[in-house]
Amino acid sequence: MKIPWLPALILLMGLIYIFMIPDSPHSVKILFKLIPMLLIISYAYLQFPAKKSIPPWIILLGLFFCMLGDGLLRWFVVGLSAFLIGHLFYMTAFLCKWKFSKSRLAMILPLGLYAFLIGREIIAALQQEGNNALILPVLIYVIVISLMAWAAIMTGNKWAIIGSILFVVSDSILSWNMFVSNIAFAGPLIMITYYSAQFLIARSLRAFAPDTSKTIIRTNVHL
Repeated sequence: MKIPWLPALILLMGLIYIFMIPDSPHSVKILFKLIPMLLIISYAYLQFPAKKSIPPWIILLGLFFCMLGDGLLRWFVVGLSAFLIGHLFYMTAFLCKWKFSKSRLAMILPLGLYAFLIGREIIAALQQEGNNALILPVLIYVIVISLMAWAAIMTGNKWAIIGSILFVVSDSILSWNMFVSNIAFAGPLIMITYYSAQFLIARSLRAFAPDTSKTIIRTNVHL
């Protein structure tokens, strides 16, 4: 089942949240922040291949935990933990669709370098502000989201790749703006890249149909 107007509704509700909803009351702000994610989860379910397999369900769980992170980010470590679980689900699903390629494998090097450079700056800022308790959670998160993006690259799925990279961009802007220095228009930039990332990861589910080629080969061999 497909609902052709659902992506347009996701876009509309995302723009309403980003540009029209005031910061208070906070409960209303959170409600409108979660609506696009609820729609994205619905969209993801509609992308399930006809023959369902485990990876799409794992991605659906990832989307759900990221939505929890949205609602709980006011309590930073709790929200960060929910996002961390979401990324672990994404990474697991992507690894199930691993397609080996030397060029894709080599992408772990620039991703690792980027994670090291931005992680170093964030940790230095946390130390300077005396937020030592956040160093370990932030460090683990940087490592996991980088591995998630690399796992997406290894699938060869363009939607998963673009979505995961946008997720890294979104979280980079958020963490830099929160801990290192202010970024102009940080709020809209964070949410535009974030909603885009989640939508594209949901869109990637169309390619998660079970691989029947090996089954067909085996059947032909037996015949």
